[in-house]
Amino acid sequence: MQYALLIHEPQAESYPDGDSGQAWLDIVAAHNAYGQEMGAAGVIVGGAGLKSPDTATTVRVTPQGRTVHDGPFAETREQLGGLYMIDVPDLDAAIEWAKKLPIAKTGSIEIRPMLSPPSQD
Repeated sequence: MQYALLIHEPQAESYPDGDSGQAWLDIVAAHNAYGQEMGAAGVIVGGAGLKSPDTATTVRVTPQGRTVHDGPFAETREQLGGLYMIDVPDLDAAIEWAKKLPIAKTGSIEIRPMLSPPSQD
C-alpha cells in the first residue's frame, strides 16, 4: 500500500532557500539520513521539500471562470513543508515511518493513502 507522509510545520520552523545557517544544515542532514534509512528498507517511492507558501500559485476553476492567485489560498499557522511517498504493508507501518520523520517533534505528519489506478482486468 502506498501512503503520502505530508509534513506540516510551523512557518517559523521553515528555512529560506539558500540559508546556510547551522539549523538549515542540521535539518537537511536529518532528512538525508531519514531518506537513506527508507531507501535501505526499500519503502521510499519519492518525495521532496517544498519552497515557502509565498512562492505558491493557486488556481481555482468555478462556473464563472478560472482565477489565478499568487501565494497560498488560506492563511494557516502551519504550512505544508514537504512530503514523502512510501510503499509499506499497512497503516501501522506508515505510522512507524512517520514517527521517525525529523520534523515530527515540532510539526505534524498527515498520513494519507494514495489512490490506486483501477484494475484493467
